[in-house]
Amino acid sequence: MTGTIVTLLVVLGIIAGIVWLVRQQAATKARELEDAKSEARRWVERLGGQVLNLIGTDEPSKQALADASERYNAAGSQLEQARSTAQARQVTETAYEGLYYVRAARNAMGLDPGPELPPLPGQQRAGTVSEARDVEVEGHSYSASPNPSDRNRHYYPGGNVAGRPVPAGWYSEPWWKPALVAGAWGLGSALLFSSLFSGMSGVADGSAAADGGMDGGEGMDGGGDMGGDMGGSDWGGDMGGGFDFGDF
Repeated sequence: MTGTIVTLLVVLGIIAGIVWLVRQQAATKARELEDAKSEARRWVERLGGQVLNLIGTDEPSKQALADASERYNAAGSQLEQARSTAQARQVTETAYEGLYYVRAARNAMGLDPGPELPPLPGQQRAGTVSEARDVEVEGHSYSASPNPSDRNRHYYPGGNVAGRPVPAGWYSEPWWKPALVAGAWGLGSALLFSSLFSGMSGVADGSAAADGGMDGGEGMDGGGDMGGDMGGSDWGGDMGGGFDFGDF
C-alpha cells in the first residue's frame, strides 16, 4: 500500500513538473512575441509619421512615397495578423523597406535623408547601381541610374527578388514586381539582368541571373517581398527639412 502511494506521489510530481514547464515555455513565448510586436509597432509608427507628413515635389519623390505608403499599409495588415515572433519580425522588415523608400524620396527632394537604417536581407549582396545604363531588351527600353530623374522615377532599395539580387537604384520601371508576385522570373529576365548590370561595379555578378536559375526563387528578401501585405504604422516626426527618425 505504501509503495502504491509513493508511486502515485511520484507520478503526480512528474505531471506537476511537466505542467509547470509547459506554462513557463508558453509564458516565455508570449513575452517574446509581445516584445517583437512592440518593436515592430515602433518602426511601423515611424514609417506612418513619415508617410503622413511628407509630400513629394517631383515624380521620383512622389513615386517613392507611394511605395512607402504601400509598405506602411502592408506592415499594418501584417501586424494585426502576427501570431509568432517570426511574423512580427517580418512586420519590422516591411517597415524598414518603407523607410528606405522615404529616404529615397527625401534624397530626391534634396532633403536630409536622416540616419542610416538597418540593412535589409540580401541588400548588401545585391549592391547598388553605380552608373547610368540605358538598354533595349526584346524591343523594350529599360534604364537604371544611381540618381532619380523623370525617366528613372522608380526606386528599389536593393535585395533578392525570386532568388536573384536586384541592386538598389532608380529605374525607368519596376520590372522586378511581376517576379515578386509570381515568385519566379519570366523569359528574357536573364538577358535584362545581363544588359543592365553586366560589368557594373558595385552590383552582384550579373552572370548569376543568367545561369539558368531565373525561374526559381525564394521571394524577395529585401524586406520581405517587400512582401506580404503588411500594413503598419508610423514614424512620427517632423517631415520638413532635417527630421528626427528617433532613436534607432
